[in-house]
Amino acid sequence: MSDEPQPKKPRPGWASHEPQAADTPDDARDHTRTDAAGLPRSNESDGEADGHGEPGPASAKTGASATAGASAKKAAREERRAALKARRTGWRRLVPTWRMVLGAFLVTALLVVGGFLLGYTLVQIPAANAAATQQANVYLYADGTVIARDGEVNRENVTLSQISEDAQHAVLAAEDRDFYTESAVDPLAMVRGAWNTLTGKGKQSGSTITQQYVKNYYLRQEQTVTRKVKEFFIAIKLDRNQSKDEILEGYLNTSFFGRGAYGIQAAAHAYYDMDASELDAGRAAYLAALVNAPSQYDVVAHPGNRAFVEKRWNYVLDGMVDEGWLDPAERARLTFPVPKRTTLSTTMSGQRGYIVNIVKQHLVDNKIVDEASLDAGGYRITTTLQKSKQDAFVESVDDNLMDRLDKKNRKVDTYVRAGGASIEPKTGKVVAMYNGIDYVKQYTPNATRRDFQVGSSFKPFVFTAAVENGSRTQDGRRITPGTHYDGTSERPVQGWPGPRYAPENEDHEDYGDITVSEATDKSVNAVYAQMAVDVGPDKVRKTAVDLGLSPDTPDLDGAGPSIALGVANASVLDMTQAYATLANHGKHTPYTLVEKVTQNGRDIALPERHTRRAVSREAADTTTSVLKGVVEKGTATAAQTSGRPAAGKTGTAEEDTAAWFAGYTPDLATVVAVMGQDPVTAGHKSLYGAMGLPRVNGGGAPAEIWGQYTRDALEGEPVSSFSLRLQPGADESQPPAPDSSGGPSSSGDVSAPATDAPDDEDTDSGTPDDDGGSTGDDGSESEGENSTGGTTTGSPTGDTGGTGTGTGGGDTTGGGTTDDGGSNRDELPGPGGLSGALDGRRWD
Repeated sequence: MSDEPQPKKPRPGWASHEPQAADTPDDARDHTRTDAAGLPRSNESDGEADGHGEPGPASAKTGASATAGASAKKAAREERRAALKARRTGWRRLVPTWRMVLGAFLVTALLVVGGFLLGYTLVQIPAANAAATQQANVYLYADGTVIARDGEVNRENVTLSQISEDAQHAVLAAEDRDFYTESAVDPLAMVRGAWNTLTGKGKQSGSTITQQYVKNYYLRQEQTVTRKVKEFFIAIKLDRNQSKDEILEGYLNTSFFGRGAYGIQAAAHAYYDMDASELDAGRAAYLAALVNAPSQYDVVAHPGNRAFVEKRWNYVLDGMVDEGWLDPAERARLTFPVPKRTTLSTTMSGQRGYIVNIVKQHLVDNKIVDEASLDAGGYRITTTLQKSKQDAFVESVDDNLMDRLDKKNRKVDTYVRAGGASIEPKTGKVVAMYNGIDYVKQYTPNATRRDFQVGSSFKPFVFTAAVENGSRTQDGRRITPGTHYDGTSERPVQGWPGPRYAPENEDHEDYGDITVSEATDKSVNAVYAQMAVDVGPDKVRKTAVDLGLSPDTPDLDGAGPSIALGVANASVLDMTQAYATLANHGKHTPYTLVEKVTQNGRDIALPERHTRRAVSREAADTTTSVLKGVVEKGTATAAQTSGRPAAGKTGTAEEDTAAWFAGYTPDLATVVAVMGQDPVTAGHKSLYGAMGLPRVNGGGAPAEIWGQYTRDALEGEPVSSFSLRLQPGADESQPPAPDSSGGPSSSGDVSAPATDAPDDEDTDSGTPDDDGGSTGDDGSESEGENSTGGTTTGSPTGDTGGTGTGTGGGDTTGGGTTDDGGSNRDELPGPGGLSGALDGRRWD
């Protein structure tokens, strides 16, 4: 053994202090073990400090070795990187490593998922935009024909069940054939649509029907990224909240089809004048094609584009066949359905604007729909107006009035206005109205305005009140059609406590002793002014309101004797209602303009309309018997052109500012008025010289219009005769008062009846109501409205179930009881009455 000191055997954890080559692999260079602190461990004896705390020689060697090892590792890593870079030269340097690809994918996935979750959380389904909820109100004739649409947006929402299956399938074939099976969004389709748009294959959105509906209903139409992102997330949420049927229904109601039509219902009317429920495959395919380019694909507006449109139309139909929605044989038979060049106008021109405003007011006044709801739109309002009768009314006014005007050469002809209304007596339905030549030229509706005096067309209400109340003349004679009066012009009325009132007859004509029937035929003012006092102006007013005039009629209150001459400013429609009550034997049914109202397919409740007894049948029918004479031989013979039994009364307002004819057949009550109004100042104007005539009165143009309209309106319907039940003694002529020189009202003691007055006993004769059956004079069974040819007797079976003699319920003659329980005794008018400053103005 050598005397040289031998190296000790390395212990575990020993590391050589000798530097290693730089190209030595890491795992070959460093096999030392380190402790928890990362420092190399040596023999415990080598690592111990001396007694003074200084490291020993072995410890120093270990630290140097560790430093050298770290440097060697660093150098090795740098060498490897250099080697890799040396190998990735040229194009290889541009190719990402798999680590880079994986990292990028993970980052992108995290961003996409995070963005989706953030967008889904932040984007909420908003409220519908205002334009999408706006609808038009649709006004229809009784047969379903459209009268007009109002509102800024031409849209009428309908349920999916109100859209034909062909229409549903056509739209799906055109826009989204996989709608019922796909999700709310289709990213691939969106990418494909964007690519086709960029490559010039046409502007395509790639949106599903759900996305298009979201855009139409919740968002706006601008093409922005923000809108598209919102559309994406709202569509996903909507698909979870609504069924496919609900989404399709909404889409069909919000899509734009051109011609100002939003929604398929409005489009069906705009192009084919039909409801969406009536669309067949051919027409539905054309409407579906329009969605792609509504303005350009209107072949009427752009005939040069027809080839492109037909190509799109065929594409839709072929899609329907491919999806099994259309039979190939039927597809082969279809030809291109060219839309109508023009459809019925739905603007406010002509009579439409008048009708819309009047019906609106009717809905509000009767609390059917409030004004705010109507303004929001969406109502489908079926009126009682009948198109054939409405057209007949307009034609009759044109033929008998408007075509006879010469506005260029006669200034007075520029003042002429006309108004009219027609009602079915038994139902109260308004079947026609005339309001003016054109709503956009004359805004005031002449059928409902209340600012023209009704003139002598009011006189029948005075006589009806006389019969209803069993009234008597000043000398005690019961008022019947045969009662004699003094018809001297400007004779002061008797028994009136107010100022002297002495109305003149037309043309100051004196008639002397004359019956009520004759006075009605000739419209004698002196007779009816006296009769109004005999009945009592307050009772006359009540009867007029009971028959149908509005209690708010201007100048109806406080008129005194002049009430008989028509100083009240009732509307044409109100007067028609009152005359319809007379035609319906005294039964009053409030008029209505509305047959049905729906909103989005939901029926709106209509108020109940109750028929009530306004006056007794005897009062109404006796009045009718008198008014028949006016048409047969009085001032309204022009109305005979109707070719039917008719009753009516003419009337002329003060200074000839208005002329009226109010008449009826058993089936139809109609009132016509011709009015004078300055088109600039709106002031009332006299009609002297209009149409080249000295004057215009009720027996002229108004009666002529009435006759032609009634003939045309009832064409094809059976001719009905009046069935009348008259007051006792109605067909008897009463002798004049003993002192005929003083007139029938000259008796100073009004409480003392004349010696030749009919016995009061006959006023107690029972007259059953027409609701029950009784035996007439001819022995035949009288039920409902059977004519008796005079009076009838029998047990009362009236509306109130009264017993005993007299009229049951509302029918009253003589001493019968009235509906309201008031007495109807033969009373002489008391000293009371309405007073007022009255003069001897001229009335018809």
